[in-house]
This record gives sequence, C-alpha cells and structure tokens, in this order.
Amino acid sequence: MVDLQNKTVLVTGGTGSMGKTLIHRLITDNKIKSPKKIIVFSRDEAKQHDMRVSYSSKTVATEEIIYNNFLNILEFRIGDVRNYADVCSALKESDIVINAAALKQVPTCEYFPLQALSTNCIGASNIVRAIQENNYEVDTVVGISTDKACKPINVMGMTKAIQERIFISANILSPSTRFICVRYGNVLASRGSVIPLFHHQISKGGPLTITDNKMTRFLLSLDDAVDTVLAAIASASKGEIFIPKAPSANMLNIAKALIEKRNIKINIIGVRPGEKMHEILVSEEEIHHCIEKGNYYSILPMLPEISNLDISKKNALKKELSSADCVMSLKDTKNLLKKNNLIIDDKNYFNKKELIK
Repeated sequence: MVDLQNKTVLVTGGTGSMGKTLIHRLITDNKIKSPKKIIVFSRDEAKQHDMRVSYSSKTVATEEIIYNNFLNILEFRIGDVRNYADVCSALKESDIVINAAALKQVPTCEYFPLQALSTNCIGASNIVRAIQENNYEVDTVVGISTDKACKPINVMGMTKAIQERIFISANILSPSTRFICVRYGNVLASRGSVIPLFHHQISKGGPLTITDNKMTRFLLSLDDAVDTVLAAIASASKGEIFIPKAPSANMLNIAKALIEKRNIKINIIGVRPGEKMHEILVSEEEIHHCIEKGNYYSILPMLPEISNLDISKKNALKKELSSADCVMSLKDTKNLLKKNNLIIDDKNYFNKKELIK
C-alpha cells in the first residue's frame, strides 16, 4: 500500500490524460492511503473547470461515498511550469510532486523545439530551483519520462532525456528531497496518441493512416502508467528510473484489430518527422546498471555521489530492451485492446466522445 496520508500531492499537468487518471486513483483506490490535499496544477482553465464539474456531478450513492469530501481534497491552480513564480507558489505546501506537464507530440516538438525545451526542461529546472532556493520541504519529486528519451533522435525525446538528468542530478544539491523518474512507452488512448486518431478515422469510414507497416511501439494503459508512478514512490531510491515490463505491438496489427471486419482501407503515409521505427526502453549502455524490481526494471544512477549500484546483483537484461523484441501477435494485440475497452462496436462509436475528440 502506498501511504500518502497527511501528504499534499502536487500534480503538474494535472488535467492531462495521465494527470486525471492519477488523481482519480489517488482519491478512489483503497490500496492508497489518500493524501490530505491534491493540487491540480495546469494552465488550461477550461480543462480544470471540466474536471471540477465531472467530480461535482457524481450522483450514484457509491460514487458519493467514493468522492466524499473531494472538494476539500482537490485544489485547482492555474499556472505554468515554465513560470518560476507559479512553480514556487504551487510547491510551497507540497510534499510529493509528480511532474506530468509536458509537450509530448513528436511532430509538434520537431516544429517547435524551443517550446518543448521550455516545458520539458525549463519546467523541470524550475521545480528543482524552487526547492533549492526556497528550502521547501518536498519529500519526493517524480519526473514522467518516455521511451523516446532512450537514445533520442527527436526533440521530444531529447528534452525528456535532459529532464531525467535534471532530476537525477538534483539529488546532489538537494539531499533532503528524493528525485526519481519513471519511463514508459505509448499510453493507450491518451490525448494525442494514435488510437483516438484511429477511432476517429473509423467513425468517418476510413482510411486509417499508419506511417510504416513494420513500426512497433510499447503499449500500456493509463492505469499501468499510474501503477508505475506509485511503485516508484513506494520503493525507488534517489536517482532511480522505474520502467514497467510492458508488451509491444506492431502498428499495423493495432489498426487491423480496431478495424475488425469493417471494409476500411489502411494507407501507409511514411514516417513522420522525428519518428523511430522501434522504441527502446533500456539502452545497451544502461543494461549494466539495470536491475529487476518485481514487475519493473530499475535503472540505477551512475553519478558516484548518489550511486546505489550493487555489483553483486545480476544485470536484469542482456541486451537493450526494444519494442522490436517479443512483439505481440494480432490476436494478443486485439485481446489487449479489448481488455482496455478500446475495440468499439459501430453503434457505440458516437457514445465514445472521449476517444473520438
């Protein structure tokens, strides 16, 4: 059980797909000792309003019990991680910080690299700076990273790789705060990801567009992503990067699984700016300080001041962890999508607004 009792949890980017799922779990999951306060920090007032209303509109008796007193738990704050003063204000009362604010769409970051740098790197730096300069008593900071940060070739991955290092190195100058990271692959049906696009294309009768029929990606659900964050909070040491043992899928199989028996074409449009054919979660260089922790891999820090590498422990991997390895079959891909309620009947398509928007 993750014990957050009497803690104030700050979630930057709290109205995004990851942030909303995390906050829902913090309030409702009986395996978590709920925090005394959750600060939802983001720059979009409309999304904050929608989130507040969605909680206020719970009417079923069981939901009223689950969301009991939520108004005293949730605090909505408009702010931007790029703005140092905003970050200082939000961090002042926080015990746990989960940095989910990000520019994460690969092509967007390629066209606007300075914007990606400002959010993904300067935002992380502002969190570290605020703690160091104001002596805030923050217990833990969790940086949300991505497989694209491993051997990065695109701006999104490069900026996330730098974010990892900003947080890991912060352990040296702020020894009273534990800075850790999580790194994972594509989150199923998150905002801006390919599955909502495929759903939209299917609802319009097609065609579905994929970049290359050999492309593969690691897949995990939003709840799996949240589990990774909670596992890291529960057991990660300073400077560790937690990585879930996630399956990978061929993008063509994902399209076929969603189309099912519909007469919809698939068009190959070519690799987009900054895209890899296959993603890597643990690089060949990182396997030498990668260990297993239950359902997760942990990349241990190499900085000597915070290194906790036990040379007696066996390396968890013999080669880099690539999405090209152990790709799921079409059947297994379809089962994964079904398990996460992502294969939709025609009659229900327009009731799935959150997936089609």
